[in-house]
Amino acid sequence: MTRKLSPGKLVIASHNEGKVREIRALLAPLGMDVVSAGDLNLAEPDETGATFIENSLLKSVAAAKATGLPAMADDSGLAVKVLEGAPGIYSARWAGPSKDFGKAMQKVQAAIEEFDNIEQKADRSAAFICALSLAWPDGHTEVFEGRVEGQMVWPPRGEQGFGYDPAFQPKDYDVTFGEMDPAKKHEMSHRADAFKQLVNDCF
Repeated sequence: MTRKLSPGKLVIASHNEGKVREIRALLAPLGMDVVSAGDLNLAEPDETGATFIENSLLKSVAAAKATGLPAMADDSGLAVKVLEGAPGIYSARWAGPSKDFGKAMQKVQAAIEEFDNIEQKADRSAAFICALSLAWPDGHTEVFEGRVEGQMVWPPRGEQGFGYDPAFQPKDYDVTFGEMDPAKKHEMSHRADAFKQLVNDCF
């Protein structure tokens, strides 16, 4: 049976300010007292999992054990069809130690271009995937996975969002996540999809 999350303090197991900002906005209507792993100077666990769900659980479980509080973690990334799902769980690593997502977007574009030929451009279909996990200090966990389909665009467009957002245009929209109003993105993103599942089951 799914465990309900009681009102009170909740740790967001992330040092990514953009990600924490989005999750904080999603949690705001629910009355949770949110604090991030970065605020608490928690160590970042090695992301050794083979899937988004495994890496999400590594982070939430570590934060719950370290703080004695319920913890939420997100592991998310970009999966490009022609690249067989890459960069996938390595999405952040493609940005390098300096977290330069401008370079990461250039790497994705260069990789896609290798599949271009004289007759046609490579399939630019892609998806953003998000695994959200909740962990309690006693070891109980809940996991939810969301996704949003779309395509890669070049050059990147927009200053909103973070990460690969300026190079990703969601299906049925003519703007990238980088151009989209944050409130609109919060309604339909991969993180919003996973979050809706979490709220339905755990609140």
